[in-house]
Amino acid sequence: MSTSQDPPSATKTPEDWKVTLKNKGPSEFRDPCLAASQASMECLNRHDYNRDDCLEYFRAYRECKAAWLKQRREDRRSGRTDM
Repeated sequence: MSTSQDPPSATKTPEDWKVTLKNKGPSEFRDPCLAASQASMECLNRHDYNRDDCLEYFRAYRECKAAWLKQRREDRRSGRTDM
């Protein structure tokens, strides 16, 4: 898992959604882009919530989410829905 010291580009790739969601309970939230999410929040904390200083982290989180959704879509289309 990444830490807040990692550059934003290190968090652009989501964790494998099948591994992340495998043991998830019915009301439990799991996010394959948790590292990117935490990095962006830690950036906000370091910069007194000045969003302009954390745009790279926000971009990395959006790219991670987009990659995750694309991966899930492709898996569903090809019939690989098992976790």
